[in-house]
Amino acid sequence: MWRATALSLFPEMFPGPLGESLAGKALRDGVWQLSAIDIRRFAKDRHRTVDDAPFGGGAGMVMKPDVLSAAIEAAAEPGVPKILLSPRGTPFSQARARQLAAGPGVLLVCGRFEGVDERVIEGHALEEISVGDFVLSGGEVAAMAVLDCCVRLLPGVMGEPASASEESFEDGLLEYPHYTRPASWTGPDGIERQVPEILVSGHHGKVAEWRMKERREITRRRRPDLWARRRTATETEEK
Repeated sequence: MWRATALSLFPEMFPGPLGESLAGKALRDGVWQLSAIDIRRFAKDRHRTVDDAPFGGGAGMVMKPDVLSAAIEAAAEPGVPKILLSPRGTPFSQARARQLAAGPGVLLVCGRFEGVDERVIEGHALEEISVGDFVLSGGEVAAMAVLDCCVRLLPGVMGEPASASEESFEDGLLEYPHYTRPASWTGPDGIERQVPEILVSGHHGKVAEWRMKERREITRRRRPDLWARRRTATETEEK
């Protein structure tokens, strides 16, 4: 069983959306397990203090190293990656999700306030991961995004294994456009739009070619950074 543990000041936020849809069904079926642990349980004073003012001054508060470290020590398991959700972390990727899903599970530390005492990050060798170039109120929402991405990759969670292999980012390209019935549809702008003729042709080979062409063009236009990385990787392989 794939085990996920979230350390949070608001454990009641879990499972949240992870209790619904594919992730929720897999959770109920025992494909994976989720534990949400309250960091405040490890505070020593009667006020259950988990933060303090930063040395050197500045706005906001910082999570205390002794309290957070105790929580991590209680939850950590050998061989399980320890991740801190942080806006300064390495961008989370589909490739990293596959690595995590292939392992025994993950320990996610959800920060709050201005951040976490740097000594905890160093002492526990926490891997810092970011879900985007923006700042959230805490790491809980980011942790849910990471878990959702990992859980859907676990064996038996997705109904059609081929679906995952064709999704965005799996091979450095974004996904192709999707269409379904009706074949002709008039939108709110009054324009009638048809499904691309190739998709109803019955020629599977040509459909595959069209989809790959669309993936490349969409990636080139919308994500030039991904397109550049893919071209560089291709050129390197050819050498």
